[in-house]
Amino acid sequence: METVTRDGVTLAYERDGPRDAETVVLVEGLGYGRWMWNWQRDALAETYDVVLPDNRGTGDSDAPDGPYTIAEMAADIDAVLEDAGVESAHVVGASMGGMIAQQYALEFERAESLALLCTSMGGEDAVPTPPETQERMFSVPEDADEREAIEYKMEPAMTDRLADDEELLERIIDWRLDSDAPPAAREAQGAAVAAFDASDRLDDIDVPVLLLHGTEDRVLPAENSELLDERLPDSRLEFVEGGPHLFFIEDAETVNDHLLSFLGDR
Repeated sequence: METVTRDGVTLAYERDGPRDAETVVLVEGLGYGRWMWNWQRDALAETYDVVLPDNRGTGDSDAPDGPYTIAEMAADIDAVLEDAGVESAHVVGASMGGMIAQQYALEFERAESLALLCTSMGGEDAVPTPPETQERMFSVPEDADEREAIEYKMEPAMTDRLADDEELLERIIDWRLDSDAPPAAREAQGAAVAAFDASDRLDDIDVPVLLLHGTEDRVLPAENSELLDERLPDSRLEFVEGGPHLFFIEDAETVNDHLLSFLGDR
């Protein structure tokens, strides 16, 4: 693990794969530590220099008082890449990480391409998280312990394929207990997501973009990627049939195939 400090906030990151290869930076979703990329990390690190930062508020990075902004977290990514000596990178972001990736391409010069997974452009035209999903994610039964609360909140993001794999689910809960954002930092990240709106700037993103979305996403509905595809100048949209929000876990092989194909064309 390595660290860099930006504006008084220490940011942690890991690096994997050959250092002399093209760089791919993996940007996490709301509240999640870098464990969420375990399924993509190994596949990508065979060919690419993979940089895995913890967003502010998660994992080994500092958790300053909020609220945060997507612009701040995009600047954090640039500080990590500068510290790592990376001049250009393919930026892969999921959910909130996809918002950070959009902001990064708009404000910084290092992005060679974007891969936006299960994300949204924000703003009034975006398809919001359904009310029943919001309630499930933020209204945990009072008698639930820590592990039960995590599983309860995850339910809208997964299908029975993950829910019924008890061994894997327990490992994920362990990782989340160890490195996910504490409640105040999660709320600070949530405020950043709520305020994000790139809808009127997407035509300024001048790099190739891969859009990936599961058709059964109950957190950020798949129509959001259709909206992104309509507005981005150079995008390719691929749906993963039956994929939930955590399709990069449940459908990792399919997601990895799409990512490697897209990156190989650059």
